[in-house]
Amino acid sequence: MDTQTLIYLFVGATFALYIGIALWTRAGSTGEYYVAGKGVHPVLNGMATGADWMSAASFISMAGIISFVGLDGGVYLMGWTGGYVLLAMCLAPYLRKFGKFTVPEFVGERYYSQTARVVAVICVIFISFTYVAGQMRGVGIVFSRYLEVDINTGVVIGMAIVFFYSVLGGMKGITYTQVAQYCVMIFAYMVPAIFISMMLTGNPIPQLGFGGTVDGTDTYLLDKLNGLSTELGFNTYTDGTKSTIDVFFITMALMVGTAGLPHVIVRFFTTPTVRDARKSAGFALLFIAILYTTAPAVAAFARTNLLSTVPNVNYAEVPEWFKTWEKAGLIGWQDKNGDGVIQYTAGAPFEGAPAFAKEPGEHGERAVTNAPTANANELYIDRDIMVLANPEIANLPGWVIALIAAGGLAAALSTAAGLLLVISTSISHDLLKSNLMPNISEKNELLAARIAAGVAVVIAGLFGIYPPAFVAQVVAFAFGLAAASFFPAIVMGIFSKTMNREGAVAGMIVGLVFTFTYIVYFKFINPTAGADQWWFGISPEGIGTLGMIFNFVVSVVVAKLTSAPPAHIQDLVESIRIPRGAGGAVAH
Repeated sequence: MDTQTLIYLFVGATFALYIGIALWTRAGSTGEYYVAGKGVHPVLNGMATGADWMSAASFISMAGIISFVGLDGGVYLMGWTGGYVLLAMCLAPYLRKFGKFTVPEFVGERYYSQTARVVAVICVIFISFTYVAGQMRGVGIVFSRYLEVDINTGVVIGMAIVFFYSVLGGMKGITYTQVAQYCVMIFAYMVPAIFISMMLTGNPIPQLGFGGTVDGTDTYLLDKLNGLSTELGFNTYTDGTKSTIDVFFITMALMVGTAGLPHVIVRFFTTPTVRDARKSAGFALLFIAILYTTAPAVAAFARTNLLSTVPNVNYAEVPEWFKTWEKAGLIGWQDKNGDGVIQYTAGAPFEGAPAFAKEPGEHGERAVTNAPTANANELYIDRDIMVLANPEIANLPGWVIALIAAGGLAAALSTAAGLLLVISTSISHDLLKSNLMPNISEKNELLAARIAAGVAVVIAGLFGIYPPAFVAQVVAFAFGLAAASFFPAIVMGIFSKTMNREGAVAGMIVGLVFTFTYIVYFKFINPTAGADQWWFGISPEGIGTLGMIFNFVVSVVVAKLTSAPPAHIQDLVESIRIPRGAGGAVAH
């Protein structure tokens, strides 16, 4: 059976599984739609949380960005992993004890203010749409290569699948679908990693192969990779170029942004008890660690295989996988000196996408004819394909290539569904039910949630078709927005009895507006600006940390200048933090 047939078979089978689960677990009430009836077993919830957490950014893009930038890419690994620990240990159990359906509901109740709830809804929408843009882009990339369709067509297909099982099943359907998606994605990620680790290092455990020697030699894998990189004029793979302050701010933004992500927080509302929420957090951390400890190895394997396979080679002799990805528009070659050889030169590796208008060249290849790109290298590779192309570069069997296609789609679709649910519940429950239409029936509220999810799918698709950046970077912006808006409000809501509504609302607005403005200016209005023009040398990916600091400062100052929270709110905060007893925080 050829590879393309296997791809159709694997992807079709997983889609059928997801749709079947959605039909089987169709939500019949708002409780099932919003929080799966609060009846999900901790192990299953841990797997679903892992799938929700390990998005297209984790599965497709994280190893890709580490592969491209080396040590500097470690900020994503440290920030996202550390952030989940922060969320699981310090915030999730308290939020579960509070017992509400959504993060905006927590904010509204804790800060005794509909205004605070509306501001929180706006923050949810900003964060979730920014995040979901990366997921839909990931879906388009996978479809464009493996189903041989245009990226935009792939995004539309992904929209249809997500729409079906998120709108139909709600949180109940999404939870059990994500359990299946976790199994698919972790198997798809680990199998190629094990294969390639064996091929390169002789060790079947990727984490050990990453730090081991090349099979049959005394040369360490990373030393070989450093040598390949420097020979071609690139920076040493294990050396970083980012400033210390930027590394710190990006890592911190990713960490605290994680703790403020509404689609992850809501997962802890689906367990029967607070104790089960703690257990599911532990299981989720275990399931997440499997992929996150493997990602650096996958990145190094991919870079080593790439530099070993296409080192200043004549275009007519490139392997078949190269031309396959080229047809998908995700690899491009520009023959700048007309010699028919793919040249590597000093500079940013593989960046600077050429236009893909081509014609036969004098060497028989299809040569790019547009104006030269800013980068000196003739080769362009979309960094989001490194994980997906890895099995083909390593010449693995067709079924492994089909498996990783199914895994990439599972990663993107699982997180997209969770984000769309958060958007729909924020609109139906926090905006309509709690503000504009308090007397709406449960049936109509459920209908409104499904309509909101449908509209959100369409908007998310547009973001996927017109993405602002590559997947991991888009997601980093979402984390920055979450860090600057939600994290301070949640932390102070749990641990500070003196934080009032005026302080929380002012802090969220200042943090969100500042961070959003900074990102828009330096990524879209003035994208050529370098570190010398950034505030304190902080990149847009890390500015959420500064936005968070502004949020905390503004919140505390405003709270000091305004009246203290009512006594019953202070008692509520006290009850949330007490492990047992106090009945102030009850189930919805």
